[in-house]
Amino acid sequence: MKKHLFPLFLLLLGANAYAQQDFFAITGKDTQSITFNDFRTIDAAQGTSGEKIFTAESSAKVFSQTRKGMIAEDKNSYNNSQAITLAALAYDSSNNNLVYMPMFSSNVYILNQHTKEITLVENNVARVTSCDINSHITRMATGYNGNVYAVNNAGTQFLEISKKGGQYVVSDLGIIKDDSSNGKNSFTAMETGFGGDMIADSDNNFYVFSASGNVFKVLTKDLKAKFLGKISGIPDNYSVNGSAVNAQGKVVIASAKGGALYEVDLATLQAKQLPGEQGLHIYDLASKYFANDKATIASTLADLDIYPTKVDEHYINVRVNKNIKGNIQLNIFDMSGKNIMTQHLNVKDNSSDQRIYLKGLLSGAYIVNITNDLGKAIFSKKILVTK
Repeated sequence: MKKHLFPLFLLLLGANAYAQQDFFAITGKDTQSITFNDFRTIDAAQGTSGEKIFTAESSAKVFSQTRKGMIAEDKNSYNNSQAITLAALAYDSSNNNLVYMPMFSSNVYILNQHTKEITLVENNVARVTSCDINSHITRMATGYNGNVYAVNNAGTQFLEISKKGGQYVVSDLGIIKDDSSNGKNSFTAMETGFGGDMIADSDNNFYVFSASGNVFKVLTKDLKAKFLGKISGIPDNYSVNGSAVNAQGKVVIASAKGGALYEVDLATLQAKQLPGEQGLHIYDLASKYFANDKATIASTLADLDIYPTKVDEHYINVRVNKNIKGNIQLNIFDMSGKNIMTQHLNVKDNSSDQRIYLKGLLSGAYIVNITNDLGKAIFSKKILVTK
């Protein structure tokens, strides 16, 4: 098992091999009620578990943003970083953090995967009480703009979690209402619209996959949820509790009841079962990919390249064509996922190939990863240092 998780997922390995462990999941114990077990990585292609990042038994180091210091939490309450009722998760790829909220709490937590330290964001914006099922935060995803969004069961609060001046800020964007065409398939009714998870698309709109298997598209400009249909190809008693987009633009769903993972075509809502583990109790899924993202791997290959891949002279070259402009970031990881080197590049219209000197890299294999100014990974390639 890898000691460290890759902070930015690999889009390519060699010619066409996709990254492993490119999803994050909240998993639970085999109980009738929600009982948090751990955060872990998931191989979305194989449907298998990867590294456990943080568990219910881990030692928690919690820093309060409001109190500006480390705090001790009441582990028997719903308001703590390891509460049993964790069911909302997003991945902040720009900082390699996991963002989550306990279902019965207004607290927002930011987990640093490298240090395992947790930032507590206390806020008075989220109005959550344990006895009001309508208020429970059960859906969360990172938007295309880099902010994190969360929705409660009834859609009465649509929260935006952003970072301003080094501080996390929570805003309430309003109430999500049913589109007039929804009829009996209401976004705000328990039987048809509660629970589940959500994903974002490249227009910063959201798709909510309710526990019942209904799918709603939420337009952020008017806060209307339009019923798109029900997922087909899953068992009748399948509870959809997690959803995330994979590298191919398909949606992967998971269940808290321990069923298999399924891949869903967003255009047809047809699901097909993935191989792998059958007994995972998954409360939520997260990834760094977006639906309907026009930045495909094929175009990325044409826009970017790294050479040579066999390095024996202390440098590599980055080739960027005219379709990519602005600030990009180059990261180099060793094969355990540890970030060895980071360099910022500014690409202009007249840019030529840029030479990157590799300082202190020992002989061995590495992954060169390039992200855009939103922190989104747009290219990865394996190199072999032989010096």
